[in-house]
Amino acid sequence: MARPDSARDRILDAFEEVLVASGERAATLDAVAAAAGVSKGGLLYHFASKEALVDGLIERLDAFVEADDERMRTAEEGAVDYIIRTSVESGSPFDRALIAMSRLAQGSHEKARTALASFRARWETAIAAAVGDPAVARAVMLVSDGLYYNSTMLGAFETRDTREGAMDELIAVLGRLTPADDRSS
Repeated sequence: MARPDSARDRILDAFEEVLVASGERAATLDAVAAAAGVSKGGLLYHFASKEALVDGLIERLDAFVEADDERMRTAEEGAVDYIIRTSVESGSPFDRALIAMSRLAQGSHEKARTALASFRARWETAIAAAVGDPAVARAVMLVSDGLYYNSTMLGAFETRDTREGAMDELIAVLGRLTPADDRSS
């Protein structure tokens, strides 16, 4: 999802960068302004507070999740295949926003935790609709969570299991849990 290069977007990009690289405590208004290449006054023109920055990041991430949810629901190979194949960090703007929000949630930011829980519930609802079983949807989500954790914290899935078809095998195993053909949804 391409974004125009506006000062507001550069500030949000810088907020993400500081959060990902150094965590919530380092993401001061001064640090974000410096990383964005704007004055603190310029930052405050677009975001009156750190909470406003968080709100901006939540809005950005919500747009990414909405687009991702639509792609998952309409994926030709089905929702389970889609979510598993996309549960590996790729360095995309979506990933950066998700990791930045996670850094806030790892700290003490309740609004970030609530937003992440809402996004995750949206994905799980789409999976449940596709597979017809909430327990299977939860298992698929836990596998997705584990893949994403491993790729962001430990290195990409492919570097841990380089066999041709390793992801296909994982999806096949999950398919055996799936009571409905999720490609029909």
